[in-house]
Amino acid sequence: MLRQISRLVSIGTMLLLFACDGGDETANPPVVYTEDYTDQVFSDGVEGPAVDSSGLLFAMNFEYSGTVGEVDQQGHASLYAELFPNSHANGMRFDSKGNMIIADQRNRKILKLTPDKILTVLAEDVRLNEPNDIAIMDNDLYFVSAPDFITQTGQIWRGNPDGDLELLTDDLSAVNGIEVSTDNRSLYCSETNTGKVWRYDLSLDGDISNKTLLNTFEGYDLDGMRCDSLGNFWLCVWNRGLVMYMNPKGEVLKLAMTKGTRAANVAYGGMDGRTCFVTVQDRGVIEYFRTDYPGRSFELWRKEN
Repeated sequence: MLRQISRLVSIGTMLLLFACDGGDETANPPVVYTEDYTDQVFSDGVEGPAVDSSGLLFAMNFEYSGTVGEVDQQGHASLYAELFPNSHANGMRFDSKGNMIIADQRNRKILKLTPDKILTVLAEDVRLNEPNDIAIMDNDLYFVSAPDFITQTGQIWRGNPDGDLELLTDDLSAVNGIEVSTDNRSLYCSETNTGKVWRYDLSLDGDISNKTLLNTFEGYDLDGMRCDSLGNFWLCVWNRGLVMYMNPKGEVLKLAMTKGTRAANVAYGGMDGRTCFVTVQDRGVIEYFRTDYPGRSFELWRKEN
């Protein structure tokens, strides 16, 4: 009861801040509340949720840093794999062959973990900031957000399955969340320290152009994001335990309130792809809520397989 009262107070306060800080002042977006999917078995660095083509959910930093956890359809989590010594991973995405593409933040490398659990360094560059989140196109080109939280600067890199890594831009602040649009023609990203959400035009070759500001949420520490099959996306607000559902114009359509305060990242899964899993770091759990549309990646890998 106390937790529910606290959540009601939090959402009321958040709606007032939302109206003042950057949301559409005329909007009153509906709110959904999350429930626990796993026990408190992940570390406070739980991140990088992603669902494979068979429907299994995976997330980084199970029990301790540098691990990959696997979660079955009943929400039971277990150790799937360990990464290299001293690794601490953030974002992770599956490619069309079932490989995990992993951002090793601490070692500043991009890792690949095959379905046979063979772990290799896929890409690295001495100029790479701490790699944070990963987005991926239908053709397996992927993008890495690389913030420097000390200097409050940020980079976006593009990689390919052969291991090539190219710096696309370094004109961002502390960029964090990153995602490819449903039609593969836009690249979205969020900045943690400024609360800004950006959109780039995206070519089929993975080039970006026409940087456009979609919205600004002052005081909101923005984090991971995922698109759905309709073309909208969910965006985590790390310092408010909140996930915002936004359209390509940057307008907020709906809100999801977690039980914790540090909502780090989100992924779609479940039998129909309409379950949103949220990694909540201060609680060391993965929470979930239901959505109206399946996720982009869920639909993509189902078609591929």
